[in-house]
Amino acid sequence: MSPRPGPHDGGANPVIFAPSGRAAVKSMSPAFYEELEREFPDFAGHVLIQRFAFETPWRTWERHPKGDEYVYLLSGDTDFVLWRDGAEEIVRVNAPGTYVIVPQGVWHTARPHAPTVMLFVTPGEGTENAQTPAP
Repeated sequence: MSPRPGPHDGGANPVIFAPSGRAAVKSMSPAFYEELEREFPDFAGHVLIQRFAFETPWRTWERHPKGDEYVYLLSGDTDFVLWRDGAEEIVRVNAPGTYVIVPQGVWHTARPHAPTVMLFVTPGEGTENAQTPAP
């Protein structure tokens, strides 16, 4: 069954699209990402759409081996940092309405210059997190 039409809060209640195109709304919790793994086995073919606000640098790097990630700036100013060819590639995102495409399998993190709110469209299957980008 499809979720009610809304309105929904994209930060508190992200949406997950299944490979079939069906939407599921899930409430954020401290164990949100672990719950995703249990509720959507391997997250195979699923896409997570989520609004995320941050004002400090991310503590980890991440990468998505099953597809490109779309990251849209709603407000703020941040350096989106990609690890490519053994070095950091910094993409400054500071104009609302602009976006970054993170290529499939590329490690990335963010370092804000001001409180920032972004919309993420993430192919979740196989997402990895690390303290530093792996070789």
